[in-house]
Amino acid sequence: MEKTAPPSKRQLKALQTRENLLLAGRIIFLKKGFQKATMTQINEYAKTGYGTAYLYFRNKDELFTVLMENIMTQMYEVADLPFHPQTKQEAYAQINRQTRLFLQLAIEEKDMMRLINEATGVSAIVHEKWNHIRTRFITGITKDITYVQQAGLARKNDDASLLARGWFYMNEQLMWDLVLDEISGDINNIATTLTNLYTEGVYR
Repeated sequence: MEKTAPPSKRQLKALQTRENLLLAGRIIFLKKGFQKATMTQINEYAKTGYGTAYLYFRNKDELFTVLMENIMTQMYEVADLPFHPQTKQEAYAQINRQTRLFLQLAIEEKDMMRLINEATGVSAIVHEKWNHIRTRFITGITKDITYVQQAGLARKNDDASLLARGWFYMNEQLMWDLVLDEISGDINNIATTLTNLYTEGVYR
């Protein structure tokens, strides 16, 4: 197997410039809000040459979607945890844990999640990215539901993809309510309530 050549100094510099722009973008977006932030402000904060940001990102919308993906990485890790329960109780425990972690991560990134909520309403690019994120979560949930149906833990006649959509949208709405301070409460209690609703509706 051939060894991959180490990146050149030029490549390393380009990677560092990109990271500097992403860091600057996060700071500017948090300070100005999505609509008022500009690529010029990001470029200036990153202390890069005039117009350099456009060599790495077509516009602020594209830069923002990369920041979104960075935030979602931790949530993907939670969603992608192995799921092979042998009993309803095992499934309940893991679903409850995943739900709690999902909401907890959203709260930890509350300021950026609020920006995502703002941006999805005004940017077609960001809206499309969020739909892509939704699809990834729903696909994973569908796979988990199909597994427990085949294992005899859940009703086999229910449409797994519809159940997955319902479960994700319920979590998503509660997540936005928490992030936007429209509801308050203990994360553990909220996760337990959601898990009860879901498992009693899906599992045998």
